[in-house]
Amino acid sequence: MGLTLSAAAQQPFQTLLVGVDHRADVTSLNGDWHYLVDYPPFRALYTGSGAINDRGYAMNSHPDITSGPHNDEYDFATAPTLKVPGDWNTQVPQLFNYEGVLFYERDFDTTPKSGTRTFLHIGAANYRSHIWVNRKRVCDHEGGFTPFDCELTGVLHAGSNFVVIGVDANRLQDGIPSVGYDWFNYGGLTRDVSLVTVPAAFIDDYDVHLAHGSSWQPGNTELSGYVHVLGAAAGTSVTVDIPEARARTSATTDAEGNARFSVKAARLSLWSPDSPKLYKVTLSSGTDRLTDEIGFRDIRVDGIRILLNGKAVFLKRVNLHAEAPIRGGRANNDQDAATMFGYLKDLNANFVRLCHYPHDERMTRTADREGIMVWSEIPNYWDISFKKPEVYAKSSAMLKEMIRRDRNKASVILWSLSNETGNKPERTKFLAGLAAEARQMDPTRLITSALNTDRREGGKGILEDPLTDLLDVVGMNEYMGWYGDKTEDADTIQWTLPQKPFIMSEFGAEARLGNHGPVTRRWTEEQQAYIYKHQLVMFAKIPQLRGTTPWVLLDFRSTTRNIPILQDGYNRKGLLSDDGRKKQAFFIMQKAYKENTVGKPE
Repeated sequence: MGLTLSAAAQQPFQTLLVGVDHRADVTSLNGDWHYLVDYPPFRALYTGSGAINDRGYAMNSHPDITSGPHNDEYDFATAPTLKVPGDWNTQVPQLFNYEGVLFYERDFDTTPKSGTRTFLHIGAANYRSHIWVNRKRVCDHEGGFTPFDCELTGVLHAGSNFVVIGVDANRLQDGIPSVGYDWFNYGGLTRDVSLVTVPAAFIDDYDVHLAHGSSWQPGNTELSGYVHVLGAAAGTSVTVDIPEARARTSATTDAEGNARFSVKAARLSLWSPDSPKLYKVTLSSGTDRLTDEIGFRDIRVDGIRILLNGKAVFLKRVNLHAEAPIRGGRANNDQDAATMFGYLKDLNANFVRLCHYPHDERMTRTADREGIMVWSEIPNYWDISFKKPEVYAKSSAMLKEMIRRDRNKASVILWSLSNETGNKPERTKFLAGLAAEARQMDPTRLITSALNTDRREGGKGILEDPLTDLLDVVGMNEYMGWYGDKTEDADTIQWTLPQKPFIMSEFGAEARLGNHGPVTRRWTEEQQAYIYKHQLVMFAKIPQLRGTTPWVLLDFRSTTRNIPILQDGYNRKGLLSDDGRKKQAFFIMQKAYKENTVGKPE
């Protein structure tokens, strides 16, 4: 069941307000924030002993430089500004390659209301964050891709207030991910920031889904789940109302604040890529009320098949990094989501792997509306410190934050635990613990990982990894014709794979847009397309194949990709260039997906 953690090693689990964008009393703090860079040795954030410095920039003092006493040489009031949400790398040329500490500051007006609680909601900040409001540190958080909330109740006062956030983007050996990864380390407040005011007892978490039994039941219209009311006494009433489905019920909270419910829907259409139906679901308890949009569907495995609402499906998909097309930088707005989903639709994809970390919530909400199924992943990438309990605690916290945020998204069908981790006993024990936690939190979805532990014996490819025993769906990354093997070997290779639904979770080759030549010349569009053609021949011979995921939809920045002219700081395996222009390989997968010539659901 994973590692046993001492109390000191356990990661604090911050309050997480699920459904923030569907609450009534939310004030956006997006926009211009003043900033100051804390260059090494980072004395504004850390003391000489390595503790957090609560007396540095967090004080937000305004020294009188003309006649007052000597003070630290800083003043946020006259400092330049950055847009939030947004990474600092693409906004300030001098900070493009900066991986360090930067402080943000913003003034805001508010009037605290009696009988309420106020939180600062941060969609994501990369990588470690320390937050002060009116000179009081209100919370700390580690993890660059999941949301968290800091309670401000009792810290705010009527009128003008200020918040200072120190964000440390330094890579950590014991971080998740660790120090080595193949994407750009965008630092800063990369997602939305807002103030959220709620009643003293309020709904902070909920799960509303189609009842998930041991087998698929045709005609199932039973909805079940729970609503958690933080600060509620046992016996507090909760109401779940879905008018269009003619489903309404009430329940009461237990001693832990959970109100579990079950209700039959009189009229229910199930969510699918062909019909991505969403229902307005209103949850209320006391004076708290929120309305979300939720779809209902059933996802499970049957032998080597993946069943959606009882029907076998093949996942026609692609990998996607959270990097904004055309403008570059971390994707974080509605236009970014619309552009990327436009590419997915053009490719005829019905599924996307959001790699290698949870993406902005706009992506999963857009997937709900557009009917695109989703693989969502936490950044246990390559080699992390699997033996350390404190690292397991960090990964567990990220898993919980990912699941809590997106458990009500019908589009999300797979929780992924890792990518390309080595076959070591400590890795398997680590991920076994996470798999158990994920299933306990959400037994309605499937568990997967992307493996690269296959080996070759003659003309055979063999995947024997104990991690596959823990997975519902097995993913495997291979780059035949690029990193190893001959391109043509794909035509004849015989795979020995687990008897489970199998997804070729990565394959492909790098090509610079507009670089042309024979199929034998590396970095050409022709060679990339040639590799894809032979991959399709191989896919037809894998009985367990239930999905294919080319690497990757768009070229993306990576500090490890520095061949001049060909890469220039980009991973060039995209089916499209970073500015959205199509390479030859795009049309190969577009045609295969449209004509359903790759893979079969049964």
